[in-house]
Amino acid sequence: MVWSRGRSEHFGDSRDDSRASASTRRQLLGRSVVAGAALAGGGIVLGSRARWAGAAPSRAQDVRIFNFALLLEYLQAAFYGEAVRQGALRGEPREFAEVVAGHERAHVAYLRKALGGRARARPAFSFGDATRSERRFLETAVLLENLGVAAYNGQAANLTTKALAAAAKIVSVEGRHAAWVSDLAGKEPAPRAADPGASAAAVVGSIRRTGFVGAS
Repeated sequence: MVWSRGRSEHFGDSRDDSRASASTRRQLLGRSVVAGAALAGGGIVLGSRARWAGAAPSRAQDVRIFNFALLLEYLQAAFYGEAVRQGALRGEPREFAEVVAGHERAHVAYLRKALGGRARARPAFSFGDATRSERRFLETAVLLENLGVAAYNGQAANLTTKALAAAAKIVSVEGRHAAWVSDLAGKEPAPRAADPGASAAAVVGSIRRTGFVGAS
């Protein structure tokens, strides 16, 4: 399994195996940023009721949903960037944060370029101790990455065909992030055969509960 770090109960405890596994992850995640940057996106105010949910797909709705995606990408990019700067991470957790921070910055840049003047402003973020210890970092990263996958999956049916094709490229990268960090946190990387989606309201509620997002 690509995402395993070579834990002894599955693959033995060889250091060479662990290094090879980490190298494979670096190669896969490095290539993934090229595909992930293909998404167009935007942002959403946390107070929004996400009224587009269930409406017929349209270009205007694509913009609203991509705005929603941009908030998630802003949040993730800020979180990983701060975690790297705090200096509390070592080894593979730090490698994960550095790699994924680069991916999320690329996503943000592409989304803002695609939306032009329609892109929302970056909110202020405050992560508290979530970026100051390895344990809290991994817990938070598992939450954010799985939330991102659920958010994209939840809006798939509301996108036009062209927008859906673009979104599929980024959600596959987010899925790889979620699997990698779940493995690092000692959780099953792929616990289900299919990932459920989440409504925009549910995702926004989860973001609110983190307390990470301030005013735009």
